[in-house]
Amino acid sequence: MASAATHASFLPPVLTFLSAAVIGVPIVRLLGQSAVLGYLVAGVVIGPAGLSLIAEPETAASVAEIGVVLLLFIVGLELEISRLVSMRRDIFGLGTAQLALCSLALAGAGLAFGLTPAAATVVGIALALSATAVALQLLEERGDLGSAYGGRSFAVLLLQDISVVAILALLPLLATAGATPKDGWLDEGLRSTARAAAAVAGVVVVGRYGLNPFFRLLAAAGGREVMTAAALLVVLGTAMVMEKAGLSMAMGAFLAGVMLAESNFRHQLEADIEPFRGMLLGLFFMSVGMSIDGGLLANHWAALIGATLAAIAVKVVLVAGLFRLFGSPWLDAVRGGAVLAPAGEFAFVILPAAADLRILEGDVPRFCVALAALTMLVGPIIAKGLDAFLARRPAEALPPSDVGDVSESGDTRVLVVGFGRFGQILSQVLLAEGISITVIDKDVGQIRAATSFGFRIYYGDGTRLDVLRASGLAKADLICICIDDADAATKIVDMVHEEFASVRTYVRAYDRTHSIELMNRDVDFQLRETVESALGFGRATLEGLGLSAEAAARRVEDVRKRDVARLVLQQAGAMPDGSGWLRSTPEVRPEPLTAPTRPSRALSAETRGLIETQRHEAATRVLEPEDSERDA
Repeated sequence: MASAATHASFLPPVLTFLSAAVIGVPIVRLLGQSAVLGYLVAGVVIGPAGLSLIAEPETAASVAEIGVVLLLFIVGLELEISRLVSMRRDIFGLGTAQLALCSLALAGAGLAFGLTPAAATVVGIALALSATAVALQLLEERGDLGSAYGGRSFAVLLLQDISVVAILALLPLLATAGATPKDGWLDEGLRSTARAAAAVAGVVVVGRYGLNPFFRLLAAAGGREVMTAAALLVVLGTAMVMEKAGLSMAMGAFLAGVMLAESNFRHQLEADIEPFRGMLLGLFFMSVGMSIDGGLLANHWAALIGATLAAIAVKVVLVAGLFRLFGSPWLDAVRGGAVLAPAGEFAFVILPAAADLRILEGDVPRFCVALAALTMLVGPIIAKGLDAFLARRPAEALPPSDVGDVSESGDTRVLVVGFGRFGQILSQVLLAEGISITVIDKDVGQIRAATSFGFRIYYGDGTRLDVLRASGLAKADLICICIDDADAATKIVDMVHEEFASVRTYVRAYDRTHSIELMNRDVDFQLRETVESALGFGRATLEGLGLSAEAAARRVEDVRKRDVARLVLQQAGAMPDGSGWLRSTPEVRPEPLTAPTRPSRALSAETRGLIETQRHEAATRVLEPEDSERDA
């Protein structure tokens, strides 16, 4: 068992990180800036450049990388393979052009300041890469991840992640520039490429044919915490495989997400991963802030600030120009340039590796690492300022774009929770009209049954707010709650009204009491699950007894109207038995809508006893209000 001293040494850093996030992020958000900036500033304050509250920032950075891994997994979940194919022009065209052009421009600046060609090349490439975590967080906060410029920005980031393995393989070659390459470097390069290709192929095959049956088996066994553990196992396991193959961990997680993008378990996985992703991504941003060298910043602050602003300006101009060349409106082009301006996370991998190979010497590696961190610190501020400036200008019409939407399909109009007997019939009606729907159910059998319907159905617990949010409810017109659990349905109604006020609520009511509860909650529509089928059955019975179809229909419509009128009175508390206004939902008992022509008759001794007891209880209920008035 761990000693008290061990706990004491473990808790202070954790409390420091949590306190910095809880204090720093709300303050920055109140100032109108991105949460990313809040984490970065908090990292500067608690790091070596500030109060030095964290003794080993490197340890935090290694853990925080998992936040970027989980972020890329969730982004992968939002992409289907068909969308990736549709984005190939932007991934390989725009992405390659951005990396090449920005690398050349920044390397040229390095040459102008006296760096060797090899050192300038490394610095140019490292700074040309963009911060995936910062860019995606900014796009997510703006709600622009599914926009045209958001899709192009993501395509550029994806190409950069793919190119990291080639960049790292290039470093040993640059280290031998001007000298005879070491024996076997070509063979080693080919082996590294083969390992990477084999790892990617293995992940694709396992993801395509193994993950869905795996999660289906776990879902059938039950246990939400097991599903969460399985999701983390898949993400981190794939990331480790990719890292061993020489690729980035983020790339592996992204591939795992893409393989599960069309899975029925997608929304549940996203909801399970999201809390871990948010906290660890915040820790990553704080670790970047802690990486800034305070001594170097104090000695070379003018050069660092000037280089930071210059690097951001160069990337904004070049990326915006490329976006325009690929068909983006100039407003979107500038936004895309600002999002991609900060240097990427891989700069903190490439620059130290180049220093180990003696490509970069002296203070150059430290200066460039500080420069990369400062671009991540200043970039969100500039992006926010550009947004505010562009918001004042008239928007120009958006041309058609061939960029694949990287978010949940935006045309889903109805979210159906529950795919049992009731939900299936409702879905048939919507399907016949061509209405796009998304269905959520936690019964694996129902998920299997839905495969022939042609719409999206996902495994998930509809009573969880994170699942509703991940399913895209915020963009839907209405939600149809079709589950047969009254308490769960009421809980979902409360969550929707609280978190998604613009979404209309259509609810299957379990019984009359549940209907009254739903009416008290101002749902847009509610229907008892058996009322219409029973009325239809009654109409058929009347016709079977000799009434004409018209007469039977009139009688059923009369009963329906009187039933609705009584329901409204019961909701208000004005009960037909004279019990007056009630403070809460009453206990509703079956009551005849048509006055009986004669009293009930018992056909056995046992029945007579039951009827007399019921009459006594009814008389007691009538007398109780009178007694209460006399007591008052």
